This record gives sequence, C-alpha cells and structure tokens, in this order.
Amino acid sequence: MSNSDTQMNGQSLDIAEQRRKELEQLFPGIFTETRNDNGELKVTVDLERLKAELGEFTDIYDSRRERYGMDWPGKRDCLRLIQQPSTATLKPCRDESVDFDTTENLFIEGDNLEVLKLLQKSYYGKVKMIYIDPPYNTGKEFIYPDNFSESLDTYLQYAGLKDSEGRTFSTNTANEGRFHTKWLNMMYPRLYLARNLLREDGVIFISIDDNEVENLRRMCDEIFGEENFVESFVWKKSYGGGPKEKYAVTQHEYCLLYARSLDQIAEFNLPYDQEKIKRYYKYQDGNYEIRGPFRLKPLEATKSMDPRPNLVYGIPLPDGDEVFPKRQWLWSKERVLAALEKNELQIIEGKNGKTINYKQYLRDESGVERGEKPFSVVDGIYTQHGTDDLRNIFDDKVVLQFPKPVQLISKFIEIGCLDDEHPIVMDFFAGSGVTGEACYRVNASRSQDIKFVLVQLPEPCEPDTEAGRFGFKTVGDIGKARLQRTTDKLRNSTDMELDFDQFDDIDLGFKVLKLDQSNFKLWQAPVKDISDEELLQQMELNVDHIDPNASQEDLLYELLIKAGVMPTEKIEKIELSGHQLFSVAEGSLLVHLEDDIDQTLIDAVLAKAPGQFICLDKAFHGNDQLKTNAVKTFEAFNQGKEKIDQIDFKTV
Repeated sequence: MSNSDTQMNGQSLDIAEQRRKELEQLFPGIFTETRNDNGELKVTVDLERLKAELGEFTDIYDSRRERYGMDWPGKRDCLRLIQQPSTATLKPCRDESVDFDTTENLFIEGDNLEVLKLLQKSYYGKVKMIYIDPPYNTGKEFIYPDNFSESLDTYLQYAGLKDSEGRTFSTNTANEGRFHTKWLNMMYPRLYLARNLLREDGVIFISIDDNEVENLRRMCDEIFGEENFVESFVWKKSYGGGPKEKYAVTQHEYCLLYARSLDQIAEFNLPYDQEKIKRYYKYQDGNYEIRGPFRLKPLEATKSMDPRPNLVYGIPLPDGDEVFPKRQWLWSKERVLAALEKNELQIIEGKNGKTINYKQYLRDESGVERGEKPFSVVDGIYTQHGTDDLRNIFDDKVVLQFPKPVQLISKFIEIGCLDDEHPIVMDFFAGSGVTGEACYRVNASRSQDIKFVLVQLPEPCEPDTEAGRFGFKTVGDIGKARLQRTTDKLRNSTDMELDFDQFDDIDLGFKVLKLDQSNFKLWQAPVKDISDEELLQQMELNVDHIDPNASQEDLLYELLIKAGVMPTEKIEKIELSGHQLFSVAEGSLLVHLEDDIDQTLIDAVLAKAPGQFICLDKAFHGNDQLKTNAVKTFEAFNQGKEKIDQIDFKTV
C-alpha cells in the first residue's frame, strides 16, 4: 500500500493526527506554520495560545510550576506507543466460527493492544459498554509484550506465527523492582485506546482488587476524567471464611465504572427483581389492569427526616374523623388529597389507633413498570458461581481458574445497556468468554439485540492442566468452545424464563478473526546508509506487494478494517460486467480483487454509485493511461456533488 491520493494507507488510525484534527476544530487559531533550517514548512501547536484560549494567562515562571498528576517510569513511552499506528491485519477463520456470514459478534485472537489499534477506525465512538477483567498484579505472573515498539513482532513470535529473533513475552512478578510500573505500562495504552471506542453515552467497567485499585482509579481519572467517575462497585465474591488468611478474610473485589461523558448517560433504572414482586406486591384493586399489584407502605415519616411543619396536618376520613401523624407525613396535603380521590390510601386500624398507608403500585399510571437503582455492593453472586458456570459448560471440568460468574457480568450489562436497542459490548481481556455468554443470556431472557466484540491473547494451556487434558491448546480455544457450547445449550434449552418466541431474531453466532501480519508489503523509506543493492532488493519485493498465500477473503477483511468498515457488515458476492466483486453494507462499498480491470467495469461501478470503490493496483497491469482515465472518471463523477454522494476511489 502507498500514500498517494488514490492508494490506501495500510495503517490503523493515526491517534496523534486524530487529536490534532479535533483540536483544530475547537481551536483553529492555535496552529502556526514555521520553516525549519532546510526551508521545509511545518505546522506546530502554539501552546501559549492554547492556554490563552482556555483562559490561562501565565508567565514563564508559572509554566515551570509542579502540578498534580500521575507519573511513573515508562509513561512517555506509553504515549509514543499509542501514537504508533499498526500495520497488522485480522484474518477471518470460517472453520472456527458459528454463523460466519450472518453474525455480528466477533471473537478476535491476538494481543489486545494491536487489536485495539486496528479497531480504531471501524469502531471509533460506536461501543456502548466495555467490560474488562485485566490481570490483577497479585505477584503471580501475567503476560504482555515486552518490547512495546515491536509488539506485533513479539506477538507473532509468541503465537508461533513468526520465527523468534530474541524478543519474548515477559512476565511480571512481585520481586521485580518495576512491579507496579510494568502493570501501569501495560494498562495505560489499552485504556487510552478503549476510550476512543466508546460512544458519547458509553461506559466502561473494570474489575480489580486491592493490589492496583488505587493506581487504576488515578489512571482512569486521567484518561476518562475525574468528573466521569460513576461508581466503585464492591463485589462480595465469597460467603465463607478462609483458614489460609493471615489477617482478615478477604471477601471482596471492586469494579470501577467510568462514563465517556457523564452528562450523556441516563439514570440507571434496572428491571424490578421478580422475587421481590412475588414477596411484596401481594394486593390488587380496581387499578390492577393498568397499574398491576401493589404493596402497602407507611405514609408516616421516619425519625431520620428533618422536621417540616408543613407536613403536619390532619387527613380527613370518610366518617368525618381526622388522622394526625405522630411526627409528620411524607407527602404534602395536596398530594394526599389527590391520593384519597383515587383510592390510593388505606386506613389501618391498630391497637394504638388509626394509621395510614399508601399503595405503591408496580406500574405507573401509563402502565410502565417501576425499576430500581443498582446497589454499590454486589451480594449473592459468588466466585463459586463462576466455577459452576464452567462446570456446566465443560462436562463438570474447571478448565480455567477463577472465572467471573455469568450473573455478575449480566448485571453489569443490564446497567450499562439498559433500554438500548442495538448496543455493542466489548471485552478485550476475554479469558474464557464469560462476557460473550452473558450477552447471549441477556439477549435470550430480555429479547435484546446486544452484539459483542471479544479479544483474547492465545495464551498457551499447559498439557498437565485441566484445560490441557481437555484438549485446549490456548485460552482463546477455551473462549471459542465456551461460546459454541453456550449457543448449543440455548438452542436446545427448555428454560421457561427464556423468550423462545424471539429466538429466531437472536444472534447466537460469532465470527473468529486472528491477528496476523499484513497481507500487503509496505514500502519502507530507505535509510541513509542503505546500499544500492539493498535498495534494489526492496524495490523488487514491492513490485508484487501482495502475499501470494493470502486468499481474497483475507485481503477483503484487511481492506475493510483499514477502510474503517466494521468487519461484521453484511458481505455479498455480486457480478458486474463480467467481474466478481464484493458488495459490503448493501453496496455502500464495492471491492474488486481480481487481477484485471477495464473501463467497462469502472463505468458499471459509477452506475452503482457506491460510497467507496477499492481495487488492486496490479489489476491495471502497469497501464498508466487506464489508471489515469479511471481517476479522472471518478473525479468527473464527483464534481459538484455533495460529499455524501461522492465515490471514494482507492487502489491497493
């Protein structure tokens, strides 16, 4: 791939360039043009002008003052790493997928840092909720790319896709001097890139324990903004004691919740617990058809309420008597009189006289069922439940230690995706795939249409472990098998709580993609000391720059990702003027991957008027005249049209 006007750039989204564009939209005046010693024009940011735009007018001494913030060794390298685009690809794996051609769920195998970079274009600002359960940094080993600047190469070696050249995946243990900083260096770029993927009303849940919760909180304050912190859920993960504990018995973990933008998210209002309905809403009256059953609650205020004289008054009864509160009522007199008119109060005769209760209906006057706020302490869901979930899936075997319970993740999904029609949920530390199973089960029980994107490193399973004995080679294999078995169980289930009438509309598939090196050889700018022979060799390598082992489908998916198209879009093969093309997203993108092209096909593409047309550069066979004519033809078509109606023509 090249960088000419018509040729596609083979890299992921340039984060630094994206940030510059966003700044330019907000503060166009802060960009200045300067020339270096060689006379080359360079655009720079006037930081003092930016401060002035923000109302900060400081002198030279102020600019050198220390400021509050979080810093650690390697943070600057993290920022450089974030801005380094990826040249990798995601290769489709039909034989490991379920409903490959129709599903909108993804399971991606690969280093999540590289994958997050590749998803920047296609998923930027589209994810409703992210849940991750990253390594807790407990002093045991966790794996991550040791050489940040060459993370793709490191990953390829780790996954057995490339010969080793001395780079390895490293581990982190408590006896290392950079114990916390290694964890921060691993987490920071991933969270930074994850924020880009969230919708404006998106949220992220991050499970963690005491070892790094403070560092995680401060890091998230910096990345997401302290003002966008929502809640720190405390998960009571066990119900028993721990004889091995030296001090207190640790029974909890945390799950931090941050919003992309707090003022964009709606109030959380979960569906009312069915057990509570059965237990408390026992009564019916003439309003039952619309408002459902009701429970009785005292109208008398509790001692904890501040005294309010206007809430002390007599409530008239049908027999002419009045009932006064011992302290004060909860409601104003006007509201009480209105409730009397609607028969929404009930008088109770007791030993100490008459008291008044009000009817709390299950539904409001429009028939909408009441909800309830989630509690910050999550109780009643335990680690053992997560173990049982795996046993139920894998023939009573626990193939991965300490998985999160499906019910716990389902609760978070209900909070993060409540009342959203088509949300996307992402988990880039997917492990055994519990988030995918939770999405399936929430969809089946509530008839939602939640799609998921799971990312998991193919971390090897040792042969002498339960997973190895079960036949799994990697943790990624466990995740895929779990999803496959879950879909089979759901399709064959007789669980009365599931909405089987809607099963035909529920997406129970997943598409497997695997991180790999690009199918296209990228032109490398020659270094100063390169010899003529080496330069010639590089030029020869790039004459035919497409991997001969790559299938058309491999090429197609790389082009989709690099063009910013979601790899879950509907793809059809069509014939046009004797050529086979791929039609993506109902024809908004046409891709031609055959080795020949002609003017007849170009004219036919123009008649289809897609938003984008991509073809192979080699299809022109060096016919510069044909390629020039093609470029001019598309330019003429686009002339005078609105941007939305133009065709973007690219070659690779």
